[in-house]
Amino acid sequence: MAAPETGAPVTFVNRFTLHAAPEEFERVFAESSRFMARQPGFLRHTLLRHTADGAAYLNIAEWADEESLRRAAAHPDFGPHASALRELCATEPNLYRPHLHCEPETA
Repeated sequence: MAAPETGAPVTFVNRFTLHAAPEEFERVFAESSRFMARQPGFLRHTLLRHTADGAAYLNIAEWADEESLRRAAAHPDFGPHASALRELCATEPNLYRPHLHCEPETA
């Protein structure tokens, strides 16, 4: 198995299952997102809410590299954000590296 590329972009995908009101989760998530957006290496993120299950959310965050993501998550000021989110939902975090780039077919 090849070693991960140092400095390669990564995508952090986190599934949330709420056990609180969606409005409260979205408020706390927005605060956490503002913190992460200020961290070096953060590129963008999208928060998706499931169309049939209003308690299911998916966050897709893109980072310049894994090291930037790890530094942001280890930042002492991030702890309270993570704790606040854990009080409102269960999470399933995953980290991905780009593998294939698919272009749409042209006619």
